[in-house]
Amino acid sequence: VQAHRLCPPRGAGSSLEPEERSMEPPAVPEEEEEEEEGAVPLSMAPGPVGCQLFGYVGIEAVLDQMKIKTMKTGFEFNIMVVGQSGLGKSTMVNTLFKSKVSRKSSQPGQEERIPKTVQLQSITHVIEEKGVKMKLTVTDTPGFGDQINNENCWDPIIKYINEQYERYLREEILITRKRKIPDTRVHGCVYFVPPTGHWLRPLDLEFMRRLSKIVNVVPVIAKADTLTLEERAEFKQRIQEDLKTHTISVYPQEDFDQDPEDRALNDRIREKIPFAVVGADQEHQVNGKRVLGRKTKWGIIEVENPAHCEFPLLRDLLIRSHLQDLKDITHNVHYESYRVRRLNESNRPG
Repeated sequence: VQAHRLCPPRGAGSSLEPEERSMEPPAVPEEEEEEEEGAVPLSMAPGPVGCQLFGYVGIEAVLDQMKIKTMKTGFEFNIMVVGQSGLGKSTMVNTLFKSKVSRKSSQPGQEERIPKTVQLQSITHVIEEKGVKMKLTVTDTPGFGDQINNENCWDPIIKYINEQYERYLREEILITRKRKIPDTRVHGCVYFVPPTGHWLRPLDLEFMRRLSKIVNVVPVIAKADTLTLEERAEFKQRIQEDLKTHTISVYPQEDFDQDPEDRALNDRIREKIPFAVVGADQEHQVNGKRVLGRKTKWGIIEVENPAHCEFPLLRDLLIRSHLQDLKDITHNVHYESYRVRRLNESNRPG
């Protein structure tokens, strides 16, 4: 029976006989050695990196498969809003998703009281648009920064974020785990800066310094319509200087840019941060069109008009262009750091 030759891997030596395999290194063949009768000469030249197709294969159909699967199963997105009372956090969330998804909207008729301590309240909704379902969880932080003594008021927020990492980690290390682990991790934290027009407060700096290490922090200037255009530009420049001076890395972080195209896009975004936003969940008639805006004595402030505020930039960042990137950085960077730290702690002797 003629022995068949097996094609060796790229860079290997001679062929292997299927019936007998030697553990000794193969002998180096002489240059003048004749080829065995009937054997096919092997080419050891490495193949090209890319391969040009002669016709349509259908590889691009994987995108349609991913889209169909996502439309069936849906996806999760968890956002946290942090700031003092009266800065329009609930209104901003309603404006982002064009629906009543905030804590106040879900609990109408209840008297709003400022809690004595920071309390975290989460509301979950399922939003559907063009067949795509998104399980949205909005976490509000009433009581943050509203007290006379705001020392360590960020501790409950840090504790909540780490608890979600811990919950995901416990599900992940199970021997028999679920096919899809419920994801309650916070993917983005929108921090509302009061429109003072001055420098950042020590509370703002300390919060972003601590939270930027464990979650994606996106700072915004709340109620930017209370500032003139000159005050807004000067305030934004001062905030950028404060962040740079205190080495606070807010989202999108420069260290996580994947390629030159992403870096160019994120550089343009970083020039605009913090976004000067205005929120409104009521529609008004402007030139025969229904627009979201705030009505004042001198006119209507259109929240989706880039000439009036930078709300469209915030919406595009959180939903249209960087939503998946927010989830990826949360999983691959922030959660991974927590997982490594927890596993190292559990492996310590004693």
